[in-house]
Order: sequence, then C-alpha cells, then structure tokens
Amino acid sequence: MLGLDLQAWLTIAVIVAIAGALLRDVARPDLIFLGGLGVLLLAGVISPEDAFAGFSNTAVLTVGALFVVAAGVQQTEALSALDRALFGRSKRLRWVLPRLMLPTACLSAFLNNTPIVAMLTPRVQQWAQRAGLPASKLLIPLSYAAIVGGMMTLIGTSTNIIVSGLLVEAGQPAMGLFDLTWIGLPAMLAVVLFFAVAGHRLLPDRGLGPPILEDGLQECLFEVRVGARASLAGNTVEEAGLRALGDAFLVHVRRRERLMPASPDEVLEPGDVLTFTGTAAMLEELLQRPGLERNVSAVETDGLQTLPLFEAVVSSSSNLVGKSLREVEFRERYGGVVLAIQRSSERVEGPLGRIPIEAGDLLLIEARDGYDQRWNASRDEFYLVAPRRQVQSRPQPRKAPVALLILLAMIVLVAFQLLPLVTAAFAAALAMIATRCLNTNQARRAVNLQVLVLIAAALGLGRAVVQTGLADVLAQLLLSMAGLGVVVAVVVLYMITNVLTELITHKAAAVLMLPVALAMALELGVEPKAFAMIVAVAAAASFMTPIGYQTNLMVMAAGGYRVRDYLKVGLPVSLLVMTVATIMIFFIWLD
Repeated sequence: MLGLDLQAWLTIAVIVAIAGALLRDVARPDLIFLGGLGVLLLAGVISPEDAFAGFSNTAVLTVGALFVVAAGVQQTEALSALDRALFGRSKRLRWVLPRLMLPTACLSAFLNNTPIVAMLTPRVQQWAQRAGLPASKLLIPLSYAAIVGGMMTLIGTSTNIIVSGLLVEAGQPAMGLFDLTWIGLPAMLAVVLFFAVAGHRLLPDRGLGPPILEDGLQECLFEVRVGARASLAGNTVEEAGLRALGDAFLVHVRRRERLMPASPDEVLEPGDVLTFTGTAAMLEELLQRPGLERNVSAVETDGLQTLPLFEAVVSSSSNLVGKSLREVEFRERYGGVVLAIQRSSERVEGPLGRIPIEAGDLLLIEARDGYDQRWNASRDEFYLVAPRRQVQSRPQPRKAPVALLILLAMIVLVAFQLLPLVTAAFAAALAMIATRCLNTNQARRAVNLQVLVLIAAALGLGRAVVQTGLADVLAQLLLSMAGLGVVVAVVVLYMITNVLTELITHKAAAVLMLPVALAMALELGVEPKAFAMIVAVAAAASFMTPIGYQTNLMVMAAGGYRVRDYLKVGLPVSLLVMTVATIMIFFIWLD
C-alpha cells in the first residue's frame, strides 16, 4: 500500500465515503455515487471522458432495454398461468418450497427479478392464507429463489451484464448467455434442496396473518377524526366505544396542537384526532361508524372518499425516506392519501403526517384506479404497490402470447449469437411498444433511471480504480492473503466482493472488484473469465441483510420479517452458494 500515490489514496477515501453514506442513508444511492464521481473528476483523478463513459456503455443501454421488456411481460400478465405450477395441494414445506422456488428461479434467469417478486408476493400471500401456512415461511425463499435464479444466465441480473461489458472493455471475450449457467444452475438447485431438507426449519413463523390483498396491514398506525357535527362529541372515550376494540388500541388524542393520553374518561370534542395502532381492517370498521372520518383536509379528500385502497412498500431509493408525509406533500406529489403506516421492525408512534418514513415501510394509500400499475412501472419510489381488495384486471390480456413470443425471440437471438445482447434487448423493447404490449408512457416509467445512473457512475469509479493502480495493489494484497493457492484466492475474492455487496450495492461491488479480479487472474496466469464470473455471482449473492438486495426488502414487511431473520436464514445460504461457485469454477475453468 505504500506505493500508492495521492490520487489512489483519494480514490480510496471516496469509496470509503460512499460506503459510509450508503450505510447512513444520507441520500439516494445514485446521487451518492454521482457525488463521489464528481469529487474524482474535479480532483483530476479521471478525465471527463472516462468519468462519463459509463453513460454510453452497452451494459447500461442493455439494462435499460431489459426494463422495458420485463415491463411488457408484466403489463400483459403473461405469466399469470404459472399459479398452477407454483401452488399445489400439498401443505408440507419440504414440497411447497421447491414447487415455489424452481419456477421463480427459472423466470428470474430471463427477467428482472424485481417485477417477478412484485407479481408473485400477493399471490403467495393469498395461497398461504388459503392453505393455512404462515406467509413468513414462503416469502424469504421467494426472494432468494429470484436472486439465485438471476445467476443462471447473462441477462438474469444487471450485475452479470455489467461484468460482461467490463470484460469486453478490458479486451477479453464477452460472457455468453449460458456461461454462468455452469455455476448458477447447481447453486440454484443446491439452495432449493437446502430449503426442502433443512432450511425451512430456520424460517420464522409470524403467524397466519391475512394476505396483503384482503385484510392487509397488521399492527399499523392510523388516525381518524371526530367529525364537526359528530354525535360522539361530548362522550368519553369509553362511552364512545373506543376503548375495548380488540384489533386496535387508542394511543392518544390530539386536540389542535395538544397531545393527551387516551384515558377512558377523556371527553371527545369535534375535530379531535384519534391515533390508533392495530389492523387496517379495524380502520375500515371505525370509518363506518357515524361521527368518525378520515384525518385529511378537505382539499386532500376532494374526490377521494370512495376510491380503492392500495398497499405500497417504500423503496430504499424513494424520496420519502427520512422525510414525513407532510414534508414531501404526499397528496400532491404521489396522487394519493396515506391512511396508515406499518413498520415491521418497530411500533410506529406519533402524528401520522410527521413520522419520518423508512425504507421497507408499508403504506395504506387511498388513490384512483390504476395507482398500482402507475407506480409498479417504476421502482424508484415503491418496491411493490398492490390493490388491497381485489387484483386489478389484466391491462392487455390478449397481448400475453405476443409478449412471451418477443421474450423468447430475444433469448434465442442471444443464445445462438445471432445478435449482440444490447441489439437483441433494444429490438425486443421496441417490439413490446410496437405491438402495444405496453404504451410509450408505461415504457418510459419502466426504465429505472436511478439504477442506470448508479451503474454509469459506478463504471466511472471503476475507471479510477484501474487508472490509479489501485486495482493492481488490491490484487497483490488479496493474493498475499490467499497465499495457499488459486482456490483460496477465489474464496478470498468471493468473500470480499460479497461483503462489499452487502455494504454498498451489488452493481457497485461488481464494478469495483472486477478490475481487481482481472489483475489477480493475470498474476496467477489463469482464465480471466473465471474470476469475472466469481465477481458476478458474489455480487449478486446477497442473502444476509434486507437492504443488500431489493427483493429482500420487498418481502420484509409483507412477511413480518426482522433483520436477524435474514442473517439466520441467509448465512448458510451464502456459504452454500460460495461453496458451489468455488467448486464449479475450479473444476471447469481452473483445473
């Protein structure tokens, strides 16, 4: 490390600062990476051409096109017929989990895993309710199956596409569509077998909670208001029948700016705001009582009194994170009214409009029809938006065969190397629009700009890691740690990449570690593609935290999970995937 110059040390400082900022959620990930890139650009560590080369990288363009392709499949609900394959009659977890995980993993091998989990989560919850099984026994395996399925092909996850693009930039051959299958398929089968044999015993039991589309939120915070002419005014809390509710508990009464304990003998006045914790079903019941109404202003309720309800999981990249509903002017900005908030890790307290929102929070939103379609097309703000009572009709059911045909054609063109991946993906995206599987507005919303900007900025940081010599120094350091041979070098590389993916993001971890991996391969005189694939798999294998991968966070509130649940279940899965990946890499490419 003593051989590093000032620019290399500055690059290290920027990377450490980025990791710290991501851990503390000081801003959206894309803005944090852009800020770090800006520092290196202003300091002269990298040129403008290198800093912004990522924005024209074929990997970024490919990921953007695949967003549209996945949206076309989702918009037509072309995969809704999978319900019969996913859910059978057996209620034994050792049979239920493989039946759920295998099709999910196979879908994730060719489609973005976020919409797959978004589509299947409410279906899994509904089936679990009918079967009498806790949804918490099924949703972590659902997320893990989507993650490990993405490892099976080049287009399974954007991380693989980025790694392949960087290989080409380094003068190496690109990865083929099924090169990763040698690792991903055995890893997927091993994970499914693990859950079938022993892993299901590690899954938490959070009880037979009602599904998200029927009785929804549990233990959430909500508010109602005593009407101006309510007959309840002048009655005590006990006389109004608001004390022993069973599924809800009156926390406090807010009168103008004064907060009062909800004692049984507290006399209610018109305009009092009553704060409860309980089920969303109880909120609906209370709103049916004469004299109680939604606690929103006349402007906010205009035209919204009889609209449907939706449940939304807040994304870690959302502008809501760290801010209250009042600060972001939710009604104007998001086109709905929040009636309740649930946080899986703790009980939410305080006035509803002033509570800082956290990633993973579940919001009960009243909005116009199509709210779920609008926000599910983009994952910037919400990981999942689902209608509360019934599933909306399919927007383009007649186009489902067309969408599947387009997807299949893209896979065939890439598999037989008839077209480069970026060309095939771009053509498939255009075909989705041309055949009206989705319209131009839906296609535009499907492209997650924050993800693309993050990838492009991370690619600029990767250039800095290479040009400052930091990659070579890190490679030498890792090789010195792995002095026992190639296998140990592979394990060390995997572990460092996997830790980074839990701390920053899987895309950024891949970008930063690939130059190191190529330098290690050169030093050891082995196949560079082998080390590149280790980086791709390790960067995607995020099982131990809910924040490491977006699908883990998506199912957190829906399954009632806690952070320790992911560590308990995810640690053996991570070790299993690492073992399989190391064995396959060694025997196929390094033996």
